[in-house]
Amino acid sequence: MSERKPAARNPGSGGEPRLRRLDGAKVAGSASIDRLIHERLRLAIVSALAVHDSLSFNELKDMIGASDGNLSVHARKLEEAQYVACTKSFDGRTPRTEYRLTAAGRRSLERYLAHMEALIRAVRERP
Repeated sequence: MSERKPAARNPGSGGEPRLRRLDGAKVAGSASIDRLIHERLRLAIVSALAVHDSLSFNELKDMIGASDGNLSVHARKLEEAQYVACTKSFDGRTPRTEYRLTAAGRRSLERYLAHMEALIRAVRERP
């Protein structure tokens, strides 16, 4: 039985594998993918907020098709990472939660998209 070689690791990057093209060359851009944004619902949240100044909890929930609980959990993770800002207020007696993408969140999304674009280019350029 042959042994599998472990994936190349980035020193000091939390042990995540480096992204390499299929021909072995390193892909341009950041060395590892942002796991926080890579999760499907969190990517949907930051993507929706990237094209809107702000969205209410219900607008965001309807837009991405999430349940109340899922949206709350994933939005909180993004808020803890300071990718998303959350403002709570009242509209009369009705609570209103508003989300917006922070500058750090926008930079992280841009890096994530550049990383994915580099991966797509690498796959398409392969002979």
